[in-house]
Amino acid sequence: MKKIVLFVLFIPFLSYSQNWKSSFDDAKNQALAENKNIVLVFSGSDWCAPCIKLDKTVWQSAEFKKESENNWIIYKADFPKKKANQLNPDLTESNKKLAAQYNSSGYFPLVLLLDKSGTVLGVEGYKNISAAEYIQLIHSFEKK
Repeated sequence: MKKIVLFVLFIPFLSYSQNWKSSFDDAKNQALAENKNIVLVFSGSDWCAPCIKLDKTVWQSAEFKKESENNWIIYKADFPKKKANQLNPDLTESNKKLAAQYNSSGYFPLVLLLDKSGTVLGVEGYKNISAAEYIQLIHSFEKK
């Protein structure tokens, strides 16, 4: 009986697991294969207060998890500063190249919607709005 209860309690977490890609090349390949746009997020996960707020309010929300699963390929280019949070050197270098291409001004957080070929459709930063409103904002870039 306990196993059944634990399984039933765990089911909602399975349905809202997030699928951030581990490499931007994987994200681009999947976007091409599935004909989806890419949400590219530049974040300083351990030092940027607006990045942390955006993560808690939007990226971790059930609404965004569901919406991204159905509509977008998602990739987070993270730039942590604390030694304990450093990424592997290859990923760090890859994120630096992405920043040179899409975030040369070094804004954090920076959220871009890219089409499947990597063309920028829209750019936004932190906004103190709900997850649902942020999702609508991202969708508004698709309509331009």
